[in-house]
Amino acid sequence: MRALFVIDVQNDFTEGGALGVDGGAAVAEHITEYLRAHPDRYDLVIASRDWHDGDSDNGGHFAADGVTPDFVETWPRHCVAGTPGAQYHPALDTSLIDVHVKKGQGVPAYSIFEGTTASGEELIDVLDSREITQVDVVGIATDYCVLASARDALDAGREVTVLTDLVAGVAPESSRAALAELEAAGADLATVLM
Repeated sequence: MRALFVIDVQNDFTEGGALGVDGGAAVAEHITEYLRAHPDRYDLVIASRDWHDGDSDNGGHFAADGVTPDFVETWPRHCVAGTPGAQYHPALDTSLIDVHVKKGQGVPAYSIFEGTTASGEELIDVLDSREITQVDVVGIATDYCVLASARDALDAGREVTVLTDLVAGVAPESSRAALAELEAAGADLATVLM
């Protein structure tokens, strides 16, 4: 059984957002096109969102007021629960998503495996209950949350493929390094767009 992980395709991670990356909106649009063109490709489509608390620094994830974030451990405020920035990008058709995972509620979180479903279920339990053995990964950002999610899927014993034309990263160099790291760890890299 095969699942698609759609990582953090949110307004704050696309152009104009608090941590917008170049190509983020196009990724949202292309994921929708891809899923519509291949409606039977996946047994399960799972999407994650950062969903940070608005009244805390989320375990040091948000830089303190007046302090410049280092963009490694600390970040500007982003994806605060219930705000427009935390919502899925409008080009992502959420009717195509089966399971929604929220992560980073009060703590730093990069991997989809660090989140839970609306019912509080751990992602690994969702995968096990549906006998998911293969995972394709798309979304934002290649060099952070896509990397962490794909790495954890490998660690969980899944066959992993990163669809490299359906991801967008913070920086070209770190994105290339992330994909190289995943490939060295056993992930496949593939393209799906014509």
